[in-house]
Order: sequence, then C-alpha cells, then structure tokens
Amino acid sequence: MAARRASDRGPALIRNVAPGIHRLSHAYVNSYLVEEGNALTIVDAAFPATWPVLEHALDAIGFRPAQVEALVLTHAHFDHLGFARRIREEWDVPVWAHPYEGYIARHPYRYAHENPRSIYPIQHPKGVPILTAMSLAGAWTVPGVAGLVPIVEGEVIDVPGHPVAVFSPGHTFGHCALHLPDRDVLITGDALVTLDPYTGERGPRVVCGAATADSRQALTSLAALEATGAHIVLPGHGDPWREGVAGAVAEAKAVGAS
Repeated sequence: MAARRASDRGPALIRNVAPGIHRLSHAYVNSYLVEEGNALTIVDAAFPATWPVLEHALDAIGFRPAQVEALVLTHAHFDHLGFARRIREEWDVPVWAHPYEGYIARHPYRYAHENPRSIYPIQHPKGVPILTAMSLAGAWTVPGVAGLVPIVEGEVIDVPGHPVAVFSPGHTFGHCALHLPDRDVLITGDALVTLDPYTGERGPRVVCGAATADSRQALTSLAALEATGAHIVLPGHGDPWREGVAGAVAEAKAVGAS
C-alpha cells in the first residue's frame, strides 16, 4: 500500500500512529491494529472491500491471521462493521461491542439518525466524493453479525491492548470509545471525528445528524472523552489529533451539532 495521505479514498497503512498502534485507512474510514506482544486486536471493521486491505496490512506489520485475537467495535454502523462477519467466520475471531449495538450489528441499515440523509449531497457537496468512495467499497452490501461478545462500560476489555471502554452514547446508543492509558491514546470511533463524511468538513467535531442518533447526547458524551486526559486522539474518520483530547473536545463543542 502506498504511503499517501491517509484520508484519501484509497487504502493506506500508517504504522505506529501511537506506540504499537497502526492506522488502516480505507474509503475515508479508519480501523486500528493494536499490538500487544505477539497478539493483535483490530478496532472497527470498515467495509467488505477492506478485507484484502487488512490481509496486506497484517503481512506488512509481520502478523498472521492466527495472531488476531479480537475485533472490537466502537459501534456497529455499516461503515465500521464491513468485514466483521467474515473475520469471525473465516478466522474465528470474536467480535466485541456494547450490548446496545446488537440490533444495529444484526441489521446494519436500521439505525437511528436525526436528519434525512438525502439533503446532505445537495447542501454539502464536499461530502459527495467521500460517500461515493464508501459506496464503491461496499457500504451497501455489509452483512449483519450476531453473537457479539459484550463490552462492559467503564471496564478493561480482555483483549490485546487491554483498552478501557469509555461509554460515549449519542452517535449510537451503545457507542464506546477505547482508552489505552499506558499509551496515552484514545480511540474515539465516531464519538469525535476530525472528518465528517457527510459534510466533508474537517477538524474535531461530532458527526452530523445524518448518521447521529442524538446530537445533544453526543455533545454531552464529549465530557467522558475529555476525562481520559489522553494526548493522542485516533478518530473513526479523519487524521489523528495530537494536541490533547481537551483541545479536541473544545473545538468539537465550538462547532456543535450539524
């Protein structure tokens, strides 16, 4: 995979965006590969077409499928669920998520959102290339997955990297960010992003109402992210933020809901 701007539509592997954490970007969605010794956790599952990208990424960082011990979902929207069923069926990897995400995981296109999505391409043309890339990566062919291993909010998840589940509802009702305090990292999923795929706007923010169930709750949940004190923020969409979570939260609050 070429070393290119990670937020381009094509696949990119960016090694060590934080200690022992690699960013896999595809069609404007980020997955993360978290190393611990000889084992690996994958955070979020992007799209069906990300599967061969993942295989190449594992080879590039010197891991084999047998060393992948868990897939952890920050939430179960279709653009984070793409290869979840395949990794469980073909590699026997358990898929973890908060219990509130179970329904969306089984039915990827039935999820709560505040605003009609059809207005966004007209009002926000910068989002059109992003949504097009997502569609080409299989956004509308994501299979559902059942039988999730439950994440308990506020507790350490027993997977490589041992992240703490930071309950951060709003984008979805069971959204959990992942805090790795020993690495000073917070993987925020879509609780806080630096690229809104529907509007094309960059910088820290909550995702617009086209894909967010409750924007007011999403803004309130920023306090839980800030409380981690993490220095490095790794979002589900967009580039890493390396100026501390408090600064990212302040900018997201200033932007507000959209």
